[in-house]
Amino acid sequence: MTYQHILVEQEDGVGIVTLNRPEVLNAMNRALVRELSEAVTALDADDGIGCIVITGSGEKAFSAGGDIHEQRADDKKYTPEQLDAMGNPRRSYEMAATRKPTIGMMNGLAYGGAAVLSSSLDMRIGCEATKFRFLAAAYGRINSTWTLPNQVGWPIAKELLFSARVVEAEEAYRIGLLNHLVPRAELRAKTMWLAKMIAANHRGAVVGIKGLLLEQLGENLEAQFDREKHFTTHVMRGAKAEDAFPEFIAKHGRG
Repeated sequence: MTYQHILVEQEDGVGIVTLNRPEVLNAMNRALVRELSEAVTALDADDGIGCIVITGSGEKAFSAGGDIHEQRADDKKYTPEQLDAMGNPRRSYEMAATRKPTIGMMNGLAYGGAAVLSSSLDMRIGCEATKFRFLAAAYGRINSTWTLPNQVGWPIAKELLFSARVVEAEEAYRIGLLNHLVPRAELRAKTMWLAKMIAANHRGAVVGIKGLLLEQLGENLEAQFDREKHFTTHVMRGAKAEDAFPEFIAKHGRG
């Protein structure tokens, strides 16, 4: 499929989607958001893909957030109800609920809607140029209440959402908003190292682990145990030793 605002590539079982509007810091207009959703949905359904990476083009921004120029024009032309009908309000949820693991390759700032997007992903890897800002409270909106606490915990999420302040790379790494922090020159290599490792693992197991983690949010420990036990008994039983450890068996014998 040909896209106008994103680039899509595949490498060793990893799907890579690049937000590609560098002239406006990859600001997310309706067309880009729709294309991103379509591309991620397609990669999620592709049996050859085991992990999905999302990044931005250029060296300044993952994305500056929503396209304010488009939003201003839309506010003059449409009612809130019409705008809701034009879009898909569940897209951010669908991004978070993909079957395949997702990684944000955070090549620069991620403000506003881009911070929301990044907090919807499973993992994030950043560089010295990475910074986040959850801006909603600064301009009378509400978002990220269901994504950010799952990444950094309630006390930190409250601080970042209430204050709308900038979170620099070092702090983002310290609070768990970044899984890894590396020099810019190493960003792609580090991201692909992790993404390819995930993609090389048993596809059903990785998908099952993510599914269980999402289902178990908010449940007590016993309910979490019961869900995992049910899944591994009735949905996907663990591989037998012969299948799970062929290299070890080949090296050390069959006993």
